[in-house]
Amino acid sequence: MNDRALLERVTQVRAFNRLYTGLIGVLDEGLVGSDYSLSEARVLYELAQEGVTEVTELRRRLDMDAGYASRLLGRLEARGLLVRERHETDGRRQLVRLTDTGRAEQQVLEDRTTTQIGELLGRLTDEDQHRLVTSMRTITRLVGERRTKPALVLRPPRPGDFGWVVQRNGAIYAQEYGWDATYEALVARIVADYLDHRDPAREAAWIAELDGERVGCVFCVRGPDDTTAKLRLLLVEPHARGHGVGTRLVDECLAFARAHGYTAMELWTNSVLTAARNIYRRAGFELVDSAPHHSFGHDLVGETWRLEL
Repeated sequence: MNDRALLERVTQVRAFNRLYTGLIGVLDEGLVGSDYSLSEARVLYELAQEGVTEVTELRRRLDMDAGYASRLLGRLEARGLLVRERHETDGRRQLVRLTDTGRAEQQVLEDRTTTQIGELLGRLTDEDQHRLVTSMRTITRLVGERRTKPALVLRPPRPGDFGWVVQRNGAIYAQEYGWDATYEALVARIVADYLDHRDPAREAAWIAELDGERVGCVFCVRGPDDTTAKLRLLLVEPHARGHGVGTRLVDECLAFARAHGYTAMELWTNSVLTAARNIYRRAGFELVDSAPHHSFGHDLVGETWRLEL
């Protein structure tokens, strides 16, 4: 990245910061129309979540130095919102907890914040609310601290998911392998055929979500005969790789095939898709055929993999 591109991105981030802080009212004059600064409100929130907390742990969570934290806690203590006391068995450790007044004030702040954010979301359509929340998850994932393992959920597709499958296949394969729009056209035909001719008793699809964000998909469809199923359109978003998403999707596809009377499963892929091929191999698939072809703007080697169920 050249200096000019970096400067443009820095400018965009700073513009977003100004917009965001202006929208939610977290400037120094007070949070959500209260007398509390953002730092004070964050202390009240953390203490309300955790109950009695060590001061050192509170400082770590809020990234505060000792002097600033001491002054801030002193102001809140003087207002009767919290109390500080020594640990009963270790005098070097200081504990802090909210008073009843502090809990009441925190609840007022919580209610005001909920109302304010609700009003902000209320200006948007349901679709735009989803886009906003998804973008915020992306920001959190890229620059925030992940403290817990992300929740992986597989679910049936909903309206809008099928268009996402086509769009993300086209975008990801163009970015990672340079494939042209003919691949996206192929995916669109596969999805359309699934929607037009699906047999609910013997065919299914799944969308994978990590922390509520779509990150993958797979389809199980009828194969060349009633005893063979086909695995199609396995996809995992680049940022979601390493969380077992692809393996879970393939396992779900295989479980469905076994439960619905298939005795084998086949899939077609290309030799350049090494990550997907590793997933298939670990699941027990074996390479049974390969042939060169020119597709999607490239010379490729197509492969057929099969697993007896």
